[in-house]
Amino acid sequence: MMSIRVRFALISLASVTIALVFAAWFLIALFEESYRRRIDAELSSHISRLAGDLRFDATGKLLAPASPADNRFFQIYSGLYWQVFDADQRTELRSPSLFDYALPLPNDGHPAGTIHHYRLNGPEGAEVIVLERALQVVAPGGTRLIRIAVALDAAALDSAKRDFAGDLLPYITALAAFLVIMSLVQLKIGLKPLDKVADDLENVRQRKLKALPGPYPRELAPLVARLNQLLESQAQAIERARQRASDLAHGLKTPLTVISNDALTLRERGETEIAEELDMLAGSMLAHIDHELARSRIANTPDQRRSDVQPGKIVRDLVKTLNRTEAGERLDWSVELDADPELPIDPNDLREMLGNLFENASKWARSRIRIATETLPDRWTIQIADDGPGVPDDDLARLTVRGVRLDHRKPGSGLGLSIVREIIDVYGLDLTLENRPEGGFEARVSVPLR
Repeated sequence: MMSIRVRFALISLASVTIALVFAAWFLIALFEESYRRRIDAELSSHISRLAGDLRFDATGKLLAPASPADNRFFQIYSGLYWQVFDADQRTELRSPSLFDYALPLPNDGHPAGTIHHYRLNGPEGAEVIVLERALQVVAPGGTRLIRIAVALDAAALDSAKRDFAGDLLPYITALAAFLVIMSLVQLKIGLKPLDKVADDLENVRQRKLKALPGPYPRELAPLVARLNQLLESQAQAIERARQRASDLAHGLKTPLTVISNDALTLRERGETEIAEELDMLAGSMLAHIDHELARSRIANTPDQRRSDVQPGKIVRDLVKTLNRTEAGERLDWSVELDADPELPIDPNDLREMLGNLFENASKWARSRIRIATETLPDRWTIQIADDGPGVPDDDLARLTVRGVRLDHRKPGSGLGLSIVREIIDVYGLDLTLENRPEGGFEARVSVPLR
């Protein structure tokens, strides 16, 4: 799904473009109207000068007025023209600039004193803007209606409008870019609280926080409150599930212990076959219960771990405990710990995983176990090596299969390494099980630090 930032940028770009297109259109129209008023003022001024210079001879014939003092009136097809029409005498006078061309003024009624605007065809097919005024003039024989028209080539207006639009375009473009950039800045600032929520959620996922701490803007407060309720409910549900699994396991262990005691009683009575069968069933069930109890303590996902863990203390505690067992007290334990970084693993899961690996090594080692860690910028590695008989190469791939026991002479249920595999899979760790060239067996776990 498209991100909010991309959506906002596209909407901002579209809205700014539409707004500035309308703004540009309005400014160009405003400029055109202002320029047209200036043209009208200029043409109206020429009409006033022409009207003030109207003269008649003794017979009442309209005489040509003196052209206003603008050289364009004297240059043929210069773009500035005047034309005077005597409606009573049907005579027409034109500026030298019109030469042999007459403006096709419409033959509509003109009350005296009114001004009409036209856009007509001018000389050489060019459009002209025409301003015409009708006047009642006193002449020999009575008053007459005189129509005075002054025209300007429309190309002047069109050219000015194009030039204005061309000059306006860079500023409109720069304004559009500025508005879009400011919209993105506004979005970045506005979404910053959401980035804080995301960062805090990541810290919760990394188990650096248990809830979103805030403070957040008022608009996000309901969302944050519901997220915190969800996190708390999830944590409580996981803890209840683990507690119920533990209660169930412990509840089953007591009857199984009774069954084992009954098997012992039967064996004392000489009913060894039934006793052995009961012992086998009870032992198998206890092994499965222990396995499921261990699984119930494993986080379902890395995000559900209780907290991160520093492995140094767990390694030392496990070695100290195993060193007191019958199998471990006869061994020489060599522990070489590198740096002690924080690992993104639940402490119980790391203890369960390393405990099974250490116990497996103590079970098979002849005299010595070496435990060494290495810390790199991106990962932490622990190596558990023993001097035992090793494992047949064909059986290496089966070591972590649930219930597989390669040697039934050794005590155990065959579930320890399968639990290790489950923890490895949950956290996406690397597990290597191999025979050592110099003899013995080695387990190596690699944990990403990020």
